[in-house]
This record gives sequence, structure tokens and C-alpha cells, in this order.
Amino acid sequence: INFQPTDCQVLHDIFSSFGKILSCKVVYDENGLNGYGVVRFQTPAAAKRAIENMNDLLMNDCIAYIGSFKSHDEREEDLRARDNEFTNVYIKNFGEDIDDERLNYLFCKYGQVLSVKVITDRSGKSKGFGFVNFKKHEDARKAIQGMNGKIVNGRAIYVGRAQTKTERQGELKSEFEPMNNQDKMTRYQGTNLYVKNLDNEIDDERLWQEFSPFGAITSAKVMMDHGNSRGFGFVCFTSPEDATMAVSQMNGRIVVRKPWYVAFAQHKKERQAYLANMFMQRMGGVCAVPYPAMVPYQPPPYINVSFVNSSLTQLFNPLKTITLKNRGSFKCFQSGIENTCGCHGAAIKHNKHQLGSFKMTVILSSF
Repeated sequence: INFQPTDCQVLHDIFSSFGKILSCKVVYDENGLNGYGVVRFQTPAAAKRAIENMNDLLMNDCIAYIGSFKSHDEREEDLRARDNEFTNVYIKNFGEDIDDERLNYLFCKYGQVLSVKVITDRSGKSKGFGFVNFKKHEDARKAIQGMNGKIVNGRAIYVGRAQTKTERQGELKSEFEPMNNQDKMTRYQGTNLYVKNLDNEIDDERLWQEFSPFGAITSAKVMMDHGNSRGFGFVCFTSPEDATMAVSQMNGRIVVRKPWYVAFAQHKKERQAYLANMFMQRMGGVCAVPYPAMVPYQPPPYINVSFVNSSLTQLFNPLKTITLKNRGSFKCFQSGIENTCGCHGAAIKHNKHQLGSFKMTVILSSF
């Protein structure tokens, strides 16, 4: 069953009229948006009635697909069978000058073509991808072998077996799930780009088209929220060199009405480390080393911080209490420092606006 997210009780209420239900389950992806479920009836007859009466009905503003559940092995067998008998070929990354007639001309040499379709938007403009359906499976295979990666009007096109949405999602899931976070960071280091300040009409295909001149792209995705663009997305190239060229050429370029910001995508931990480093640099004369190699033991909650001839009014937010390890505490105000006690190093003058050179260890959570 595929439909918009609901819960098991709703699922049970919808299908209980067809027979006794032994169990039901609703499955979501990590964003809670996948929306498919499994209903297990007591008898095959009840399941058959549910399929006959509910398939293709409108449920939660979505046309529902209701079909017999297949095990993992059965689904794998179906995929292998499709791979050995497909006739429909998917082509992408070609220019706007390619129409149905031109696409047919490029592929008809591999065998009899039953249909050709270049996908267009509402204005009739090509979206850069299309389909060619051959009469024979062998001809479709030859077309893929002969045309995949071929340069057509200055662009390297991709040609492969046309897949259903479910197949594509399954392949992506199996490709990415086994990878841990470190593997993902290493795999896409220097090839994944972050693009922001996008106009609302920029979709995945348009994003792909804008970056495709710079090299082979593995994915292009505009982030959405309930069908509306969030104004940013990601483009992943196959090589760091192509990605670097794209950044240099596309950053600041006006597309539609807005100048795009294009940079290498960073992992969350990388962004946090970068921002922390920038903060410490702006403080002036601050050096933070999480675990100094020369120090034999350093408790994890602490870091060494050196302040050299700096005004604390530039280093800390007002009214923050900073606890010194085994040395008491002090409060920082906009005017400087008060209630100082037990600092290790040179004596601190009572002048609220000037602090001599000294070293101290502070608790990170105090900031």
C-alpha cells in the first residue's frame, strides 16, 4: 500500500471491512514522509477483496496502489527478470535542442523503436531527459552500450534502463544505508556542492541542467517543504575537478532573478568546527587546542584557553559566569571583569577594562 503518512489504527479501520486482520504496519522514511504500509489478513480471500476494491482509489489526496505483498527474495527475483527483458531506455542530460524526432534519429540505428518521448515543461521546453522504447530487449541493451556517455552537442548523455520510482528508491536506499557517516564524508569529499538562494521555480531537473556543462553529475536535488522549494539544494559531481570548476563559474551567477551562492557542501561537524574556529579568531589573541599533545592528561570537559593582552569585553557575552578549573569563578560584564579569584598566572589588575597576560582553563559549557 502506498499513500500519505497515517497510523496503524487508521489503516486497520480502512481495511477491516474486508476480513479479519492479523496485523498491520505503517512504514516511514527518516523524514516521516514515505507513507506505505502492510496489512496481513487472516485469509487470502480477504486480501483479494481488499485489492479488488481499494486499488487506485483516492486516499488522503493520493491515488493508492494496493497489491499483494512480496518477500524480499520475490522482489529481487522480479528485478532480475525485468533486467533481462526490459525494452524501455531512459536518456538524460541532453540539451534543449533535442526533440522527439532528433532523439529517435539518435537511437533508431540500434533497432526498431516503438515510441520516443522527450519530457517537457508546461511551456513546451525540454527538461533534458526522455525515453525510447524498443521492440526488442536486445536492441535496448545495444543502445545503452553504444550511447551511454556519448557526447551529444557538447554534453555527455546518460543512457540506462528505465526504472520505476520504487526501483530507484530501492537502489538508492541499498547504496547509501550501509555507509556510516565517515564513509559518506570520505566518498563525497570535494564533489558535493551546496547551492542556495534558488528561485521557487528551480526544480531538480533545472538544477541538473545548470550544472551539467561542467561535468558528469550523479545527483541534483532541490530541498522541498510540503511541495515548496526551501531555496537551496545539492549537486554531486563524479570528480572533484568538475565540482571545483562549477563552484568557480556558478557562484554569484544570476539564474532567473537571484544570484546563486555555490560552495562545497560541508558535513555538520565540519561546519561546527569551522564556525568555532572563526569565532576564536575574531576574539583576537585566542588560541584553543582541544587536546594538546604535550599535556599528558587533559579531562574531556575542559580546554586550554590563552588570553594575551585582550579585553574580556570582546571575548564573552555579558553576564556569563566563567568557572575556572579548581580556581573559583568570575562574571564578565560589558564593562570588563568582576569578582575575580584564584586565576593561575600573572596577577589580574583590578582595572575593569584591562587584563594582563595570563592562562586559564575553562569549562566549555560555561560559554
